[in-house]
Amino acid sequence: MLTFKNTTLFFGLLVITLIAFDIYGDLSWLIYLVVALAYSLMLFYGSANVASGFYMKVVSHGGTASKQIAITFDDGPADRFTNEIVDLLGEQQVPAAFFCIGKNIAGREQIITKMVSSGHIIGNHSHSHHFWFDIYGSAKMEADLQQMNEELYRVTGLKPLFFRPPYGVTNPNLAKAVAHLDMVAVGWNIRSLDTIVKDPKKLLHKVLKAVKPGAIILFHDTSETTFLMLKAFIEGAREQGYEFVKLDKLINSTPYA
Repeated sequence: MLTFKNTTLFFGLLVITLIAFDIYGDLSWLIYLVVALAYSLMLFYGSANVASGFYMKVVSHGGTASKQIAITFDDGPADRFTNEIVDLLGEQQVPAAFFCIGKNIAGREQIITKMVSSGHIIGNHSHSHHFWFDIYGSAKMEADLQQMNEELYRVTGLKPLFFRPPYGVTNPNLAKAVAHLDMVAVGWNIRSLDTIVKDPKKLLHKVLKAVKPGAIILFHDTSETTFLMLKAFIEGAREQGYEFVKLDKLINSTPYA
């Protein structure tokens, strides 16, 4: 398995080898450029692919061959659609995990308590979800995550252990922050792209086609498209024989400290 550690070791040894050859020969600077570019591409791949586990362990699917799946929602709570989605899930008796942004909780405490009383899991999606979050130092990242934890504890008395990286991006600083807080990073293996796909029918077809045993599906409770297709998706998945289970059961991990 490719990781930041073994990839860096490989390219480090490669550069040392090239330098050794260069002492006795005349290697082109283009070779070094190609090596640097290849290393940079590997780092980019590891950062952008949340399921790769390149920088840190990220749980992106359930270890089951049974037709069990979990649905998750990012970026709420929001004034539009979050409450409606919670109601719809209740009507359909479907559990979900909501990875909430801490700064969105104030003024929407009632939605948060409704999620908990309805049996849903609330995870940490950072407090700020800042555009530049990924270039924060590890201490600043940790403070941001801790601020979200404290905000949720203020409202519910719960301390979340599940964390989903903003934008799905990981790096060494985030790995250090998550490890220090003893949290569990949770990704996905089906990305609905519901912030891009605006046609509910197209979104429904896309996600139903991708469903597989142990899937963790990423939606956004800020998306009208998701709200409009969600009932049809639940019905369609059930027709295919799938059971919706809580995320903690699917990944066999505890959601709160």
